[in-house]
Amino acid sequence: MPAAWRNCGPAGGSRSQVRARQNRRAQAWGTGLGPAGATGGGRGGSGALRKARRQQQLVSKRLLREDSLVNGDGQAGVEIASEPLSEQEILQLLRDVQRGTEERKKLLSHLRKGLQHKETQQKFVRLEGSMQVLIGLFTSSLANVQMEAARCLHELSHSSDPAVAEACLPSTSYLLTYLSGHSVEFTELCLYTLGNLAVESDAVRKQLLPQGIIPALASCIQSPHVAVLEGLGYVLSQLLQAREAPTKIMPLVLDSVLPQHMLRLISSNLELGMGVAVEFAWCLHYIVCSHVNNMLLISQGIVSTLVLLLLELASMMSKAATEGLELLICPVLRCLSNLLAEDETEGCKVQIQDERLLVALFLFMQYFLQQHPFLVQECLWLLNNLTADEPIFCSAVLTLDLLPALLQLLSCSRMVTLLALTVLCNIAEKGPAYCHQLHQKAVLPSLLSTLALSDAQVVGQSLELLHLLFLHLPEAADDFLSQAGLQALEQHQDNPQLQERVRALSETYLQPAAASLISCAGASAAVLPSS
Repeated sequence: MPAAWRNCGPAGGSRSQVRARQNRRAQAWGTGLGPAGATGGGRGGSGALRKARRQQQLVSKRLLREDSLVNGDGQAGVEIASEPLSEQEILQLLRDVQRGTEERKKLLSHLRKGLQHKETQQKFVRLEGSMQVLIGLFTSSLANVQMEAARCLHELSHSSDPAVAEACLPSTSYLLTYLSGHSVEFTELCLYTLGNLAVESDAVRKQLLPQGIIPALASCIQSPHVAVLEGLGYVLSQLLQAREAPTKIMPLVLDSVLPQHMLRLISSNLELGMGVAVEFAWCLHYIVCSHVNNMLLISQGIVSTLVLLLLELASMMSKAATEGLELLICPVLRCLSNLLAEDETEGCKVQIQDERLLVALFLFMQYFLQQHPFLVQECLWLLNNLTADEPIFCSAVLTLDLLPALLQLLSCSRMVTLLALTVLCNIAEKGPAYCHQLHQKAVLPSLLSTLALSDAQVVGQSLELLHLLFLHLPEAADDFLSQAGLQALEQHQDNPQLQERVRALSETYLQPAAASLISCAGASAAVLPSS
């Protein structure tokens, strides 16, 4: 093989690639996060939270407001707050609430509404003794007062001002204690408050770890209540996205019972709601792509659990209610993709032998191509890593007649086209029998279309596929020439990024093929009878 071709290599890079650590997002790789601070209205606001996650507000604070208004479309909305409170009004409320009158709940409710304003939050935490009073009420033996004080703390935790979050530091030990609280609603409120504080402040996270947040969550995850589990997943996901998570948080999580329970919960009772599964699937994604101890997760059955989950989700595609399904499919695909790309996890691939997984991937791609194209890229990334070294999956793409659907993706977006070409290269690498089937399924006309594009990476990956086809199936070069392939290549011969590969491809395969065709034509003419 000419050195020029060897040195160029595949345009798309290594075919078994690890996804770099990413924050949550419903976008193509490389897209940054949107602004933090998504809010969802009320306990019934999970739809709004899912919408916020789709809109990239993924490392975000969440807000629970019990007395939210209901919009005209029936969705929970954000409560209309009162006017901001002056410093004097705050002081008066604190004095009144300390007098022990029967109006304490009403006074706290008025304070909570004022704390919906940033200026009120800042005034409140600057007042000497204000947090001590609020925390004292939060530890009250009166359930209604305690709940209203917790809601005030929750409003403060949602502040965009880091100083406000740090002012809440004295409350964290109580918030952890009350995770085994007297009501589901109260426990849920404590969880989301902890999650909001963990997003904002390194100091809060640094304090929470020695206070025992991981053991507290490990105990709380055994709750039978969906609202509590979803809130717990939110807290854990915020902790796992912290800068210090791989060294200080993930080892503690992996040494606890949390991973086993997360694996159990991501695939249980999906028809009752996917919120819990979504939260824990993203948690697992953050752990996997940090490479802290993926062998432990593999030994606990993460691969088989995720494969079975994808098969179950594929079976749900024919049902009407698929809203938000992409939010669960995405992290599951990423987990499997990254596990397959791990150097130390060869055992991982042994566990994936179910060809139905390929059918599920193509079903997802067909279903989400128009509405959520980012998910097509995720499916192709997993398909790429499945086919990189495993002939069984390359054979399955062909025997299950999935190749036509794969070729159709070559006319989609740039990234989808690149990934589809890379998968085709994986198949062609397996040898003559695979290239013969690719040739029979009309891969060459599709490649002529991608060669007509101006994108150097797409064209480069097309050249890589042509190289593999011609290497293993020389007659493919003849057909390529007969379909005006040489002219398709010539338009790229002056491109600095492509010209070496174009020349190597032409000199190695096409010129000999052309000479052979001319020789055959001459021989045919020589034996023609004279007229």
